[in-house]
Amino acid sequence: MPKYRKKPVVIDAVQFRKLGDHPAVIADSVSPTGFSLPTLEHTGSNFEVTIGDFIITGIKGEVYSCKPDIFEATYDLVEG
Repeated sequence: MPKYRKKPVVIDAVQFRKLGDHPAVIADSVSPTGFSLPTLEHTGSNFEVTIGDFIITGIKGEVYSCKPDIFEATYDLVEG
C-alpha cells in the first residue's frame, strides 16, 4: 500500500480554554462538553469541543478541533 507524507502547511491555531478564545466555538447545550464548532458540511450537527482542544483554521478557512496529543504530534510552532 502506498504511503504519503503531509505537505508542510502553516495553519493558525489556538488552544481552547474558555468561550471567546476562538470566534467559531459556540456554547452548545446539546454537546456533553457544552461547546462545539459548526461542521464543514453545515448539516445541522456540530463538532464537540473540549477544554484543551486546539482550534485550527485550515488553508481554505475551514475550522476544526484537534486533541492536544494529536496536535503536538502533528504540528511544530513556527513563530511565537
